[in-house]
Amino acid sequence: MRTKINITFSVFTIKQPLVAAVIKKCIETALAAESVTAPCEINVLVTDDKGIHAINKASRDIDRPTDVLSFPMFSLTPGQPPEDWTEFLDPETGLCPLGDMCISLQRATAQAKEFGHSARREVGYLTIHSVLHLLGYDHLDEGEQKKQMREREEIIAAMIPGMSREK
Repeated sequence: MRTKINITFSVFTIKQPLVAAVIKKCIETALAAESVTAPCEINVLVTDDKGIHAINKASRDIDRPTDVLSFPMFSLTPGQPPEDWTEFLDPETGLCPLGDMCISLQRATAQAKEFGHSARREVGYLTIHSVLHLLGYDHLDEGEQKKQMREREEIIAAMIPGMSREK
């Protein structure tokens, strides 16, 4: 499977190559774990709290920063990827434009400290979380949907060396 991952940084970090590598690995692993067979394209913006706050306000009318935002291109059924992706493919690129994600590196770093694990783990977890949103998962309810999504996040994270829960 060919996946095109476009990562844009709106904030400077000396760890940009490391952050980009973690994001790419997590996207590729999540797509494989979810049995996505289509060649996909995903756009990722890595920003700070100010940047994600502006996007959250403009897109969701929520006037505060958050850790990750996901903008799926399609309404998919969680855990049931299409058998035939033909109708989802962009005729010009031959790729399935799954959607966009935005991650606040500032928020991820703060949450990593709060949760007692590495920033690498937090960025990876947020990336996996966002990919699952692009694939139709949600957690608007506090019941089964959230449980299903959290279980998938942990299973996928455990597939990546150094990404499973750490203390």
